[in-house]
Amino acid sequence: MTEVSESLSLGSQFPESMNAQEVLSKLFNDAHTAYTFTEEAVTDQQLHAAYDLAKWAPTGVNGQPLRVAVVRGGEAKQKLLHALPRGNREQAQGAPLVLVCGAKLDFHHDLPSLHPRGARYEELLTDNDKMRTLIAHTSATIQIAYLILALRAQGLETGPMNPDDAELLHDYFFPGEDIEPILVINVGHSGTDAYQERGPRVGYDEVFREPQVNA
Repeated sequence: MTEVSESLSLGSQFPESMNAQEVLSKLFNDAHTAYTFTEEAVTDQQLHAAYDLAKWAPTGVNGQPLRVAVVRGGEAKQKLLHALPRGNREQAQGAPLVLVCGAKLDFHHDLPSLHPRGARYEELLTDNDKMRTLIAHTSATIQIAYLILALRAQGLETGPMNPDDAELLHDYFFPGEDIEPILVINVGHSGTDAYQERGPRVGYDEVFREPQVNA
């Protein structure tokens, strides 16, 4: 096992025999959104292990605004389904675990304990709702992306979805808190016909450009 593949496998459920390229393929190239799941439970240990990786995501002024409601079933699952588009409810119903991911909009109050100049940033952001909301949304989205990869590293499949009614999700899962739900993630082990045919990806030349500002 190479040093690179050993570091990639650290904290994951990938076999130690996998080389670095195989690990990367599991995380990126061969990974798919899952639409069906088995009944096998997602354990607290798996969820904790995933967060132990995802917590290293970069965030604005180290604000770490991501907050997650864990939904496994029962009344909580039924409430969740009402806030999803009708076409996505069956997917969430069949997932053993659903994560309701939100951005903590008043994260700036946590900064004194998270950043060496946190008190100063808290003061600056208190009266700047636009900047504070932007940082919360972008930082939480980065954290969610890391979380998806970390869940894959635990041998789990994910199915991210946009909610239909974020206000309902807030009232159900984050009542009284300044947290805006932004994404829902189904999590589990892939079931029958779990994947759709993979669509094309936008090429590098279409995404990247080097503006000739001084030409």
